[in-house]
Amino acid sequence: MAASVLFLRDGTAGLEVLMVRRAERENDLRSGVAAFPGGVLDARDREAHAHSQGADDAAVSALLNVPAGGMDYLVAAVRESFEEVGLLPCTTPFDAQTLHPWRERLQSGEVGIAQLCRAHGLTLDLSGLVYWSHWLTPPGVPKRFDTRFFVAHAPRGQEAVPDRGEAVELMWLTPADALAPERGLKLLPVTRRTLQQLGAHAGAESALAAARARAPYPLAMPRRAFAPQGRVRVVLPDELPYAEIARLDPEGRADVHADIVAGRPVRLSPHVVRVTAPNPGPMTGPGTNSYLVGAGTRWTVIDPGPASDEHVQALQDVAASLAPGARIERILVTHTHRDHSPGAAPLSVATGAPVWGQVAAHPEWQDDSFAPAREPVHGERLELAPGVTLRVVHTPGHASNHLCYLLEEERTLFTGDHVMQGSTVVINPPDGDMAAYLRTLHDLLEEDLEWLAPGHGFLVGEPHGVLRALIAHRLKREAKVIAALQRQASPASARALVPAVYDDVPAALHGLAERSLRAHLLKLEGDGLALRRDVGEREAWAATR
Repeated sequence: MAASVLFLRDGTAGLEVLMVRRAERENDLRSGVAAFPGGVLDARDREAHAHSQGADDAAVSALLNVPAGGMDYLVAAVRESFEEVGLLPCTTPFDAQTLHPWRERLQSGEVGIAQLCRAHGLTLDLSGLVYWSHWLTPPGVPKRFDTRFFVAHAPRGQEAVPDRGEAVELMWLTPADALAPERGLKLLPVTRRTLQQLGAHAGAESALAAARARAPYPLAMPRRAFAPQGRVRVVLPDELPYAEIARLDPEGRADVHADIVAGRPVRLSPHVVRVTAPNPGPMTGPGTNSYLVGAGTRWTVIDPGPASDEHVQALQDVAASLAPGARIERILVTHTHRDHSPGAAPLSVATGAPVWGQVAAHPEWQDDSFAPAREPVHGERLELAPGVTLRVVHTPGHASNHLCYLLEEERTLFTGDHVMQGSTVVINPPDGDMAAYLRTLHDLLEEDLEWLAPGHGFLVGEPHGVLRALIAHRLKREAKVIAALQRQASPASARALVPAVYDDVPAALHGLAERSLRAHLLKLEGDGLALRRDVGEREAWAATR
């Protein structure tokens, strides 16, 4: 258990934070890093409660979500800052030179902070420490730290001085300076992310006010992943691979990849293997995911991807490796956009497996080679193998023929492009339908889901939170469409509305955004909130009120 304090001040260039460069030591994770003052709790820190003011143990414990002893973290943060940099928030001034010998005695463990307070009549002032974040070192490392971070104004009238043992150098830096590559600081992931968060604030009081206003920061526990050349990469909770790594490697072996490589099979469960096609790009991310779902010798492919000989062969090779005599019995397609279904025909020829999927209502942007042997319907259940059941879920919106497939035993939904990872999908009329898209997102909230397996990217956890966020995002965008229409003095084309509605999207993507904008306008027309007018050869839109 550990505590750290971020001392803040306002410098000429804005917010500055005190950082220490730690000593170089062999076999020490923190060797040579630039960090914030802090360290592990001492059992004697609790004795200093009686020599502290400005905090209540019950209130702090509730804030930190611990049964008792929350003040121990505040005391430890103060003690460690005094040991390493000589700063000690107190209610009365003190002579730094007189107290200097105590820094080494505290650091060696000879005495506790309460003895210092008794010897010099000091009362620790904990009122200025504001809870900032909670981080836990990844599983799989021999020494882990469960650390609470606090922010505080630097104590007035005190000068930071390094102890030359733990802290060999002190630096008052703006977050931008600390993160600058040319400075070359060695930063742990938690330090880098904290600096990025601090960088959003112009001054110390802004950062402190934000910390006071927000709910207690949730636990952030990074994960370790396999990286090229046998190295280990740390993955943070908000990074795309995180949920998948947590599922596949809860112990922290660091043998799960944090990247997606075409043709490399990834065993997601005993019944699911992902193989990604070699078609990366702006619209496909790392490539289109194909999933082999089944057990024993019986396997079904979901989304065979583009017409790639390399990928078709990879799917056959992976299927053959799953069990002696394993075969592909069925090919399912989520929808017929050209990055998802063209591989169905050559894979069917190679394996003899029938192709299942629905034909789109409109031919634009569709795979015109698609000819299913069967069109599954909403609610149909497919027994792929004993204990492996898929249920068909019709999810029009991105495409009229879009199907998701729910692996009931694992509560995993194969989403195709209905739910993407890390981005929203283009809704392109006439086959795309915004009203249908929002309706089917709401419908999915009624399903018992644990995982989403998207057509592009990694496994996604917390499905219902993702679905609610998508709905909120689309409705927020819809509100911007309405506001833009109401500002127009005369009817305007979708293209003319894009800069106002998608002002948070790079201009290079405005062409794609125009398609989804038109889908929003058509939905609003159906809701009675927008009017369509023909102005010459173009379509123009106005608000109804």
